[in-house]
Amino acid sequence: MEKIGIDVHKKESQLCIITEEGEVIEQRIRTERGRFAEVLGVRGKAKVLMEASTESEWVARCLEELGHEVVVADPNFAPMYGTRTRRVKTDKRDARALADACLSGTYREAHRTSEARRRAKALLGVREALVRGRAKNLTLMGALVRQQGLRVATGTAEKFLQRLAKVELPEFLKETLAPLVAVVESMNKQVAAVDEKLAAMVEADEEMKRLCTMPSVGPVTAAAFVATIDDATRFEGPHQVQAYLGLVPSERSSGEKQHRGRITKTGNGKVRRLLVQVALSTMRLRKAAAKPLWEWAVRIEAKRGRKVAAVALARKTAGILFAMLREKAPFRARERAPATT
Repeated sequence: MEKIGIDVHKKESQLCIITEEGEVIEQRIRTERGRFAEVLGVRGKAKVLMEASTESEWVARCLEELGHEVVVADPNFAPMYGTRTRRVKTDKRDARALADACLSGTYREAHRTSEARRRAKALLGVREALVRGRAKNLTLMGALVRQQGLRVATGTAEKFLQRLAKVELPEFLKETLAPLVAVVESMNKQVAAVDEKLAAMVEADEEMKRLCTMPSVGPVTAAAFVATIDDATRFEGPHQVQAYLGLVPSERSSGEKQHRGRITKTGNGKVRRLLVQVALSTMRLRKAAAKPLWEWAVRIEAKRGRKVAAVALARKTAGILFAMLREKAPFRARERAPATT
């Protein structure tokens, strides 16, 4: 069986084919379905290795439809590029290194998210872009109002325009803010529409719906967590999930010296931020259903501050949500939470 390494890029991709006779064929083609079919569709079944990237999933599915065995690899696995010199990096060298790794088996497979979870991620990405854009406009509007010695009352972003309407603005400022007001009104409608789609998706998905039984966890957090974890069985336990989301302390130890620093912040930053928001909400609202959790966080806060307590509770929340997915069970508060972080 031939071994093929593909360095996939947005416009063009580099191919390196190692035939069964050991011949090396290198070719650069457009990253298009038609070109892949023209070049690789006429060849016999081959094993193809490529890095995980934005384009990797559709390229992998395209090649699988052509009859090839495709492996999407973790780009952070250093041995995969063991044959490539670090001083010279080109697409040809990368494709050759991938082909050699495919031949020798020195690669680590990346998880390929299911189609349903990819669609959930896409919807969440659209929502985040809308929310960030709205927040930027609201910040500017608030600053322009403050320049006149006025102030908009604090509250939710959705109700900002209602609070703004209660402020007696000079006529020139009303005219200045009018375009931004129109944009924010439109964004509010778009965010509401996306939220309706998310709510319907969560209601129809048993895993997402189950996570919403935990206090302070809403449709956005549930959808983001499930879409990121995808298959709970690929993790050995909650600590691996916490590390995957970058919620564990970094460590630089040598010999008898041990030093632990701040959290690693690897993995999906969006999910990590949502979990911290859930932790802060749990600590603030102090709901009876989550009493063991916020009591535990309050004890940490008294010793190490609110930020450390929020991150610790976010880490614990990730472990609880993972357990709910793995055990297919709703949230159940423990009688007493552990006394250590």
